[in-house]
Amino acid sequence: MTLLLEAAEVERWLEPDGLREVVARALMDLSAGRAAAPPRIAVRAPEGLLAAMPGWAAGVLGAKLVTVFPGNAARGLEGHQALIALFDGATGAPLAVLDGTAITAARTGAVCAAATDALARKEARVLAILGTGVQAEAHGRAVRRVRDFAEIRVAGRSRERVAARAAAWGALAAENFEAAVRGADVVCACTHAAQPILQRAWLSPGAHVNSVGIGGCELDRETVTAGLLAVEALTAFDPFPIGAYELQGLDRSQGVELGTILGGGHPGRRSEAEITVFKSVGHAVEDVAAATWVWQRARVLG
Repeated sequence: MTLLLEAAEVERWLEPDGLREVVARALMDLSAGRAAAPPRIAVRAPEGLLAAMPGWAAGVLGAKLVTVFPGNAARGLEGHQALIALFDGATGAPLAVLDGTAITAARTGAVCAAATDALARKEARVLAILGTGVQAEAHGRAVRRVRDFAEIRVAGRSRERVAARAAAWGALAAENFEAAVRGADVVCACTHAAQPILQRAWLSPGAHVNSVGIGGCELDRETVTAGLLAVEALTAFDPFPIGAYELQGLDRSQGVELGTILGGGHPGRRSEAEITVFKSVGHAVEDVAAATWVWQRARVLG
């Protein structure tokens, strides 16, 4: 029987610590050849795009269809909306169809939390979140679970949204992106910015940066190349929609897969002063593994 899980049911089973472990394991499996996914494909519409992301992870076949419409915030809609279908790995039989919007947001925050746990300095105490949308909220929930932050700063284009987000988190409403970043130990860039909203000159020695924006160049080139650069897969260096705009023109040898670091095949941070960057473009194995975990929890516990 195929199980249909709507948004409220999916959100019910998205426990953050368990999800972080699930996506970390999926990326370790990807780097070790135990999970796989072909490059993402996309078709464009005037206001956005629809991407297809099939993959094999956690013993299950799956595919996500996701739309990316940056202008949706002005319409009161989420910029990313998705469905995920799961199929039995042995028979190909359909298993479940899940609302993928909440999974996309939560797994992105979870993978950045895993990257932060692996790469940020243990004594990191100041967190800056750039952006005020769905991904900013997801990162605020997830990343705070891996470090004991004494101060959280929020910055964005809308002063009203910054103030509201800061009040909800007990955070500081920064005057601008630069004010949020200077002196921060961990920075989460969660915007649709077409031009860099983070500059290398603002970063303190030893800072860790997570970036999830795929609409343009959220980070300047100096930040991307400042130190250790981690990615979900080396396909992040391929042209969009497979890879990230910020990585265009760089060689794959300049990056390391996060799964390799998590699995112990790379040491990760090499000094207390090194800048570390995790550029996330999303990967199908994260979605399939996360959706499989939600589906299994719903069947067993729900």
